[in-house]
Amino acid sequence: MTDIISVTFSDGRTLYSLYFIPIPNGFAMLEHGGKVPQALRMAKVLVGLSGGVDSSVAAALLVEQGQEVATGYMKNWVNDEGLPGDCPWQQDIEDARAVSSALGIEFRVIDLIEVYRHRIVDYLIDGYRSGITPNPDVWCNREMKFGVFLDYALEQGFEFVATGHYARKRSLADGTAVILRGADPNKDQSYFLSLLTQRQARHALFPTGEMLKPEVRATARRFGLAVAEKKDSQGICFLGHVKMSDFLRHYLPDTVGQIVDTTGRVMGEHRGLHLYTIGQRKGHGVASPREGMAYVVVGKNHAKNQLVIGWDSVESPGLYAKRCVIGSVSSLGEPLDTLRRVEAQPRYRSRAEAAELAPREDGKLELIFRKSQRAIAPGQVCAFYEGGQLLGGGVFEEIVDRG
Repeated sequence: MTDIISVTFSDGRTLYSLYFIPIPNGFAMLEHGGKVPQALRMAKVLVGLSGGVDSSVAAALLVEQGQEVATGYMKNWVNDEGLPGDCPWQQDIEDARAVSSALGIEFRVIDLIEVYRHRIVDYLIDGYRSGITPNPDVWCNREMKFGVFLDYALEQGFEFVATGHYARKRSLADGTAVILRGADPNKDQSYFLSLLTQRQARHALFPTGEMLKPEVRATARRFGLAVAEKKDSQGICFLGHVKMSDFLRHYLPDTVGQIVDTTGRVMGEHRGLHLYTIGQRKGHGVASPREGMAYVVVGKNHAKNQLVIGWDSVESPGLYAKRCVIGSVSSLGEPLDTLRRVEAQPRYRSRAEAAELAPREDGKLELIFRKSQRAIAPGQVCAFYEGGQLLGGGVFEEIVDRG
């Protein structure tokens, strides 16, 4: 079939798509409006339905477009170890089943508990044990939603996996998938897709990415979905309402040590280095004697089992950095193997900052920010952009010039 370029947008009530076919000296529009052209109608899509409003609206929009849609709930975690807190997976399954029933489409529960424990939970625990600050949300998208879940979908004859991510996808004439920031700047979730491969992106759909959050809820009400007013989930599902520190304590024993300042003076006692991260202001238990100035974590001395704190200021040694080494590099397009300028986003809620990527002989990247960045920690994920386009990402492995 001839390559077709799609452009999708929403007025808050309907998801519209424009389809263009390459012709000599330009493009011709095939069809527009809420339906897809005949050449693309009835693509088989498996929606990763979480029981929340975003993925539910994604499924509803695809049904409205005329796609052949089924939904799948990824059952990743059940609290069978007596951890405090609760992951409301049972309620989520019922909500997802109710949405699928209202839309008149097939609903499946797909048990991925063992692979989730191996790829995500063990990764999280091992990361904290080794002293890094891992990001399980980004790895979950790569390894689970667009990993084993996508593999399952393709084996079952589906062509795409759709989610409720606030990100936009464009398909170029050669079939290359391009991921852009979501239309809602307050909800943009493209950062969490920064470790996807091109293959994964080609099979991904983000129907809500063109919409603002209020539009998504309004659309859910238009479809009469019971989850229209359901609160957004916070954090990683398997943690439920338990604190990360309590979760880690279940698997990693406390290893008490000294809290010292940047001069080595003993300031207090910590419960285990894995419970703290660079830039942390609360929870270390050392009160500041200076009005308007707080102590923050600026380093960890693993050899001495010491937590290092300093003032929350640019002068504090260890808190700010400009040069870092990036590993686990992933690219959505051309390889990131040449010197280039990018906008680098070191955390989900941080701004993307001007930076330069320089390839290394070992396949890793050296990242040099134009301005020093606060509280960069090994294990965190950095996303690379060019304008609003996601180029890829990687994991901070080493902070070269911290303080």
